[in-house]
Amino acid sequence: MSHPTSSHKHDHDHHDHAGHDHKEHAHHEHADSCCSTAAATLIQLTDKPSADAQVSRFRIEQMDCPTEQTLIQNKLAKLAGVQQLEFNLINRVLEVRHALPGTEPITEAIASLGMTAEPIVDGTGPAQTLPAPNKPWWPLALSGVAALAAEVIHFTGAAPTWVVAVVALVAIFSGGLGTYKKGWIALKNRNLNINALMSIAVTGAVLIGQWPEAAMVMFLFTIAELIEAKSLSRARNAIGGLMQLTPDMATVRQADGRWQDTEAKAVEVGMVVRVKPGERIALDGEVVSGQSSVDQASITGESLPVEKGVGDKVFAGTLNQAGALEFKVTAAANQSTLARIIHAVEQAQGARAPTQRFVDNFSRIYTPAVFAFALAVAIIPPLVAGGLWFDWIYRALVLLVVACPCALVISTPVTIVSGLAAAARKGILVKGGVFLENGYKLDVLALDKTGTITHGKPVQTDFVALDPLFAEKGPIIAGSLGGRSDHPVSLAIALQTEARLEVGEFAALPGRGVRGEVDGELYHLGNHRLVEELGLCSPELEAQLDVLERQGKTVVLLLDKSGPLALFAVADTVKETSQQAIEQLHALGIKTLMLTGDNPHTAQAIAAQVGIDRAEGNLLPEDKLSAIESLYAQGHRVGMVGDGINDAPALARAELGFAMAAAGTDTAIETADVALMDDDLRKIPAFVRLSRQTRAILTQNIVLALAIKAVFLAITFAGMATMWMAVFADMGVSLLVVFNGLRLLRK
Repeated sequence: MSHPTSSHKHDHDHHDHAGHDHKEHAHHEHADSCCSTAAATLIQLTDKPSADAQVSRFRIEQMDCPTEQTLIQNKLAKLAGVQQLEFNLINRVLEVRHALPGTEPITEAIASLGMTAEPIVDGTGPAQTLPAPNKPWWPLALSGVAALAAEVIHFTGAAPTWVVAVVALVAIFSGGLGTYKKGWIALKNRNLNINALMSIAVTGAVLIGQWPEAAMVMFLFTIAELIEAKSLSRARNAIGGLMQLTPDMATVRQADGRWQDTEAKAVEVGMVVRVKPGERIALDGEVVSGQSSVDQASITGESLPVEKGVGDKVFAGTLNQAGALEFKVTAAANQSTLARIIHAVEQAQGARAPTQRFVDNFSRIYTPAVFAFALAVAIIPPLVAGGLWFDWIYRALVLLVVACPCALVISTPVTIVSGLAAAARKGILVKGGVFLENGYKLDVLALDKTGTITHGKPVQTDFVALDPLFAEKGPIIAGSLGGRSDHPVSLAIALQTEARLEVGEFAALPGRGVRGEVDGELYHLGNHRLVEELGLCSPELEAQLDVLERQGKTVVLLLDKSGPLALFAVADTVKETSQQAIEQLHALGIKTLMLTGDNPHTAQAIAAQVGIDRAEGNLLPEDKLSAIESLYAQGHRVGMVGDGINDAPALARAELGFAMAAAGTDTAIETADVALMDDDLRKIPAFVRLSRQTRAILTQNIVLALAIKAVFLAITFAGMATMWMAVFADMGVSLLVVFNGLRLLRK
């Protein structure tokens, strides 16, 4: 599903954002036929959709591979009125944009291919569909017993060859009918996938009289395929399981004040929902009554519960722990933060990473080449060198099984999907395999200051009574004046005291401060500039102000007509986790740079406090972009951390854009390459480590698959390999790379 991308994203050419490449007709594959797991592929059949176009969605249980996808695509392309197809192989869902009077022509066309298309009714989607029913186990058991019996009868010579043949055929057809069916579909569509190769190999073995071997090969292949499908479904369901965190029912307040259990998907925005201690929260909302602690690990990855009170946000799928809460619903069930995360990761699963594109392209050339080579091995030695036809045909069949690029094709999507799921569990939302894989390249990280390194909320840090008489009443007068202002600095001072005095003749002085009468006296509360303008500055005061300003603090003074009475310093405080995050980044060999619109003094002070290598202040958005450009010019690979809106140009130009405070904000989830679901900067080094692990596992899998194939090809050519050894080699490597990729889920 082509998710919306931000206006500032992907309009640059310095790197290939494959995540948004839905029109590239990706040939991924899936568990049952050794295929990779593409999430969504968009096929445009007409240039312009007609005005009367409608969209219909179908679940097709048999559609689990590009073999079936190509078949459906070719069939529906012939139907007049079908304009666009969108295939979601992960969930076996097809979306058709068409101008047909109904959906019958589509379901009939798909039925003619031996598949069943179930229309998906509004409100039910892939996440809600039931899992495929379990196939009966007895045919496979029968296949195994018959294959073993064929081997034993043949080895002992206890019965004539025709008995061995009959027992072997029972094994082949009870276990391998599905493989033959898929192989036939693949061959009809000129697609040499593993099912086609296995069908040819087993049929070839039967034709040259290798009955027991043909039976054992088919049984071993079916068993290995079953294990592989189970392993792959674990990777596919790693994110889908999150949806089960959301309760189906919510307790909703009715118009007459009663509380009634209602289906979560029927609850509308603005309704008030009650959640008891120990219950999961069903929808996103804002607390209107009550106080509690909530476990938000499923959304933000935070290990500790978060305190919630009136005005705080709560998220669907999180666990209410201590007290009862009532909250006003802010998003429908299918638009909750959790639903958007799942949707975004489903999109990401379809975004092919660079390694996956390489492997797909490689296998498209490699498989036909291997088939041609096997044909040559079967024909040329007997014709040219007088070799035995039986021996060389047998070697060619073994070669077909060994050389299948199954392990290679399957290794990349499993690893990428596992990495994306592992990141989501940590509260890191990665928008595609390309970003997960590119994270290992970063060598410089640029960071915004406000809201990223700091909390983004100024607090009072210092108070000095310049006149001893104002040691106690100075904060009360300043708080009374500051409380009337809407400036964050004045409000930070007002928050320090609850006592308030009556203020008369109040006036705001833009860019300077405020003034007002308290107990008949006129007071000013303002900045350095106001003191200068009132002519009340002195060298001693200048020295005091300079010390505080060099520490990155904003200084505010309380004055009367005689001069300054008290001094207040306000600063945006650094998050406790920022310093740890910077240390971890440095340990990974990544240099850090702060880019902020704040004054250079403040920038230097904050940078020194958390250990950032370099800081630049007084920057406008275009200046931040220039800073990123200059780093690229020096050959660096740059990441940028910001809020996803103000830092848009710099985020767009960076190799990777990280958005902070993403929980609950549509913008961050939609626009960032990587969204951090809470304010913890330590998630960036965690992402880089995960990216490096993913890269290492991808490399291991490709090297392993190719190396073992090379060894077995040599053994096969020397005539030392048997067909069942070939199946063990091929499927053994496939399972090895799948389990290696799944290791990321355990981190």
